Amino acid sequence: MASEDELEGIRKRKYEEMLQSQAGAAAEEEKRQELDEAKKNIIRQVLTTDARERLNNIKMAKPEFADVLENQLIGLAQTGRLKGKIDDTQLKELLRQIMPKKREISITRV
Repeated sequence: MASEDELEGIRKRKYEEMLQSQAGAAAEEEKRQELDEAKKNIIRQVLTTDARERLNNIKMAKPEFADVLENQLIGLAQTGRLKGKIDDTQLKELLRQIMPKKREISITRV
């Protein structure tokens, strides 16, 4: 059987490991929040108010699609391919371009 000193040493190591993992998780969370804030700032600079409202609506309905759209907008902004702010009409056109094509389903009688 393990002695009290060995058990106490194991407890201390486990406690230290737990503290380190919590510190790492907190650092990751902080980094994620900083990235989210940077994304929001870029989106604010790139989109007009109406376009941001549309993007927020899309985010509520299809969060994955909204992330793809945000990343594309940020990429366009960072590479300098945007001339000015994107308005609602331009955002709709961009949405049409990146939306997957719907397949037509036809049911025939046999």
